[in-house]
Amino acid sequence: MTNTKTITILQINDTHGYLEEHWEHFWDGGFARYAKVGGYPRMKTYIDSVRADKKANFLLLDGGDTFHGTYPVVESKGQILPPLLNELGIDAMTAHWEFAYGPKAFHQLVDALTYPMLAINCYDKETNKLAFDPYLIKEVGGLKVAIIGIASNIIDKTMPAHFSEGLYFTLGKEELPKYIEQVKNEEAADLVILLSHLGYPQELKLAKEVNGIDVLLSAHTHNRTYEPIMMNQTLIFQSGCHGSFIGHLDLTIQGKKIVDYSHKLVTLDEKIPEDETMKSTIDQLMEPHREQLNKVLGKTNTDLNRNTVLESTMDNFLLKSMLDYTGAQLAFSNGWRYGAPIPKGDITVNDLWNIIPVNPPLSRTKITGQEIWDMMEENLERTFATDPYDQMGGYVKRVMGMNLYFKIENPFGERIQQLFIQGQPIDKEKVYDAVYVTNQGVPKKYGHDKVNLDIQAVDALKEYLKRHGTVDANLQDSIVAV
Repeated sequence: MTNTKTITILQINDTHGYLEEHWEHFWDGGFARYAKVGGYPRMKTYIDSVRADKKANFLLLDGGDTFHGTYPVVESKGQILPPLLNELGIDAMTAHWEFAYGPKAFHQLVDALTYPMLAINCYDKETNKLAFDPYLIKEVGGLKVAIIGIASNIIDKTMPAHFSEGLYFTLGKEELPKYIEQVKNEEAADLVILLSHLGYPQELKLAKEVNGIDVLLSAHTHNRTYEPIMMNQTLIFQSGCHGSFIGHLDLTIQGKKIVDYSHKLVTLDEKIPEDETMKSTIDQLMEPHREQLNKVLGKTNTDLNRNTVLESTMDNFLLKSMLDYTGAQLAFSNGWRYGAPIPKGDITVNDLWNIIPVNPPLSRTKITGQEIWDMMEENLERTFATDPYDQMGGYVKRVMGMNLYFKIENPFGERIQQLFIQGQPIDKEKVYDAVYVTNQGVPKKYGHDKVNLDIQAVDALKEYLKRHGTVDANLQDSIVAV
């Protein structure tokens, strides 16, 4: 081929603050397998090796959920990360959990980065102007590359209110065609990359509806894409979570068209050595926390993980601790995706912070049977809506004290077939006693007589281990698709 050019794109997404190697969950036939992978030192080694090989024909992009998720990162409100991220040589990012410290604090983090935060769908409420740059034009290997960003659109819809103070978020679908036209016609871009944190189902639909995207780097839903898909002439892939993986895409471009590509999902395992300088830096950052975080508090007889959509063993441990402390009839928590697994064996303080790094207080509420029914119907719709744009959040709400049987394929409001509370059919007129964490566990419009208790979630987990020593948290068919 004549006049062909090549470019390599590396993607990281949903790293959730995992600085060091950690356990990761893999399927091996009919069984779960756990292995130590990831960490910024391995990430740096792989990135540097590719950069050295590809030289100017190289881009490194971050899909967001980077500045939150582990104790040292959250404790510093993300401030320990910019030097590490700058050292990786990232070219651009978009965001979601980055807003957990409030928009003002996130802007300060962005100011410390050597690369831009991009979002065409995040606006200032007072001015209706974009809060961040919409796109970046970068010369890469003789190509003019446009990188357009879309942040998570649920930040002002399902997340705590302080995440979006002074901001509002759109889906980005209406704005995107305008920016594609702008970068192609006014900026003469040879390649258009969409860096998005909407979620894999949403991004597949977006790519189908909007023309002109060459590559879509997906994030938010923690998909491990071993082979990219082509949708409406757009290559789409996502690269797992926790910094356990890197997505690697090699492109051949001719006449502003992708004529060939190869992709691999790289597992950052022991085959990739750790960069010594990055490891030394992280060791120094972790040193003040090591003794506290490595303290063993108990054991688990159950592999604790969050890799299942309807119910998870990790959250069953959390919910058990909440019920054990309060004696409530029901426990609710959010369907979080992040949180490195804890295989059978010792449980450390660090493990507890990985389970729930936001460490909210336990809260209590009185809630009617009808409210429980309606709340769960709403949650099932936000998880399984037939229109991907109506899906908002993580997995199904985690519950204990309940057995719910539902039809995934049914329309909104008609999914629940049967619902039992403590083994008895739900009484929609009855008032139940429930404990929960965050307003994603029990949203504001449900329940009454709400009160925050005098204990935080991590301390409730510690108390459970102090009382029982060992955790058994097998799946209990709390939520069952029938």
